[in-house]
Amino acid sequence: MRYYRIKKIMFFALLLLLSAVPGVIAKATGESVTLLNVSYDTSRELYQSENAAFAQYWKKKTSQTVIINQSHGGSGKQSRAVIQGLEEADVVTLALARDIDAIAERKLLSPNWQKRFAFNSAPFTSTILFVVRKGNPKQIRNWDDLVKPGVSVITPNPKTGGAARWNYLAAWGYKQKQTGSKEEAKNFIRALYRNVLVLDTGARGSTMTFAQRGLGDVLLTWEYEAHLILNKFGADKFEIVAPSVSIFAEPPVAIVDRNVAKHGTRKLSEAYLSFLYTPRAQEIIAQNFCRPRNPAMLKKYAANFAKIKLFTMTDVFGNWRTAQKTHFDDGGIFDQIYAP
Repeated sequence: MRYYRIKKIMFFALLLLLSAVPGVIAKATGESVTLLNVSYDTSRELYQSENAAFAQYWKKKTSQTVIINQSHGGSGKQSRAVIQGLEEADVVTLALARDIDAIAERKLLSPNWQKRFAFNSAPFTSTILFVVRKGNPKQIRNWDDLVKPGVSVITPNPKTGGAARWNYLAAWGYKQKQTGSKEEAKNFIRALYRNVLVLDTGARGSTMTFAQRGLGDVLLTWEYEAHLILNKFGADKFEIVAPSVSIFAEPPVAIVDRNVAKHGTRKLSEAYLSFLYTPRAQEIIAQNFCRPRNPAMLKKYAANFAKIKLFTMTDVFGNWRTAQKTHFDDGGIFDQIYAP
């Protein structure tokens, strides 16, 4: 009897010891494992759907339950949270490459992170459109309409939000390509931001300012966020306007090497981001009005996307590192032209 009592005590002591090591119980029993995806603020709905699909796929493949926690905020803010250790992300799915490059510069992940997955580690693309109030009372059709007297614009702060930087660069690129002049583009941006009523920290905050608080005549936002506004707040209240030209935006993904090594989640993290390229995940992307990389899905859901001429970062700005330093770093062009 005493032998069995000692054996029972040793068994529970072993359980306590294993539970103190993150991930060990999950891996030993196949019960559950947790992943943290630190993302930007308008990706909530997309990743809620992707997480459910991946959890189903992983359960079928491994018999293991995966719990994917999400964190959302302005893309620049989220990047800094990972750098400062406030968010121990296994993966980051941010609005632009520069925010992941900033994490790589702190040695938290590989400097070659864009080569790990297809299409520069961006499983979908998007662009910037306008949302106006039903009937378009200010007759806003193109970028030039945003600088007219009496037009109030809602867009986030490019110092903190990823969509905000895409908005800014889309407007700049339109004017530079139209005139062939960087100085004309700078003057155009100055005039545009004179008409900006509120600078929220992120794109979802700007959505709430425009759609819920009723401020502004036009909102600059992601294509998929524009559709969400119509679906959530009513197509009888808002409509989408596609300008003549906009920017080809690539929100990328990456594994945070230091954290997955600490958590023992590298294999799971790689599977999670690889899953985003599968036909099932690509269909979810298209259903959420993000532009899939899969040609068949892009064709199948072509009606979801505006027919619009797009220019790339390299067409106008070279790369994100240059664009960030020139336009958004302290003392850059945005600081020079913006006066609250």
